[in-house]
Amino acid sequence: MWGTVRQRLGGYSAYYSLQRIGLGHLLNSSKCYSSEAAAAKKMTVREALNSALDEEMSADPKVFLMGEEVGEYQGAYKISKGLLDKYGPERVCDTPITEAGFTGIGVGAAYYGLKPVVEFMTFNFAMQAMDHIINSAAKTNYMSAGQISVPIVFRGPNGAAAGVGAQHSQCYAAWYGSCPGLKVLAPYSSEDTRGLLKAAIRDPDPVIFLENELLYGESFPVSAEAVDSSFCLPIGKAKIEIEGKDVTITAFSKMVGYALKAAEILAKEGISAEVINLRSIRPLDRATINASVRKTNRLVTVEEGFPQHGVGAEICTSVIEESFEYLDAPVERIAGADVPMPYAANLERMALPQCFDGFYL
Repeated sequence: MWGTVRQRLGGYSAYYSLQRIGLGHLLNSSKCYSSEAAAAKKMTVREALNSALDEEMSADPKVFLMGEEVGEYQGAYKISKGLLDKYGPERVCDTPITEAGFTGIGVGAAYYGLKPVVEFMTFNFAMQAMDHIINSAAKTNYMSAGQISVPIVFRGPNGAAAGVGAQHSQCYAAWYGSCPGLKVLAPYSSEDTRGLLKAAIRDPDPVIFLENELLYGESFPVSAEAVDSSFCLPIGKAKIEIEGKDVTITAFSKMVGYALKAAEILAKEGISAEVINLRSIRPLDRATINASVRKTNRLVTVEEGFPQHGVGAEICTSVIEESFEYLDAPVERIAGADVPMPYAANLERMALPQCFDGFYL
């Protein structure tokens, strides 16, 4: 049956990819979260986003938030809860349902030295504003010979949610990651989210900040350092979530949880997996990835986007170009099926990488 599904959906199934390097029991379960050690404080991703916005708006009067329902409704996902009451409608701006319009306003404001944070209800809707994001925001610093900076953040949920169909489920990491002039971030945990959003707001260049709707309510341990208002993570630096010696697994956003679960499953069988949380899609931390592969001699990339021209394809190419002689097995990609996202829940699950503690039958 699974073979039939693979044929019909055209996906790069976990079974097929990992079977080739002898790790074919890695992925398939809908509940996969990291098992990190207990910490003194936990925070949801939603709280991490809200607190980061609040602290940066408090620290810099040039920072403002704009988008659909960010003010009176306090955000479609309640990310901006309390910000309108604290900062007023001039800095928390509700907009009409016109992504092309308010994105253009945001880019223009950035030209004049303000620091807009533009929220999209989903990055699928940002397609309406692609001209402003790419031609106006990403290219202006270069085309002005460095005279015009564009300090703007475009943020919102990216990738699949649950049962929202093809037009609301696409992952755009590879799209934006291919464009010079943009920085592209995809956090996983609450600490990732706080540190990277603060870095994005402070950065002088346009930043695409790809969140995941299904992670908003998830709680993660956060360090005392991460709670401090001065906390900031470097853009372009990956995080090694688990060190290992037998295989490197790279992932970003929600797929990091799946990779961590896979590493737990493998550990029970004596296989030591190193899990790299990319955090940054552009710039990509090629040094950390290649150093890991030179140690483990195997690579599996995990993403929920389409396989062709994906983030995993870029990582594979980087490793082949820089560390080919260290590989003991073919590089493997785990990705979503090469089809528009199905609406039916059972087909949607089959179109995305999953985790499974056992074997396919």
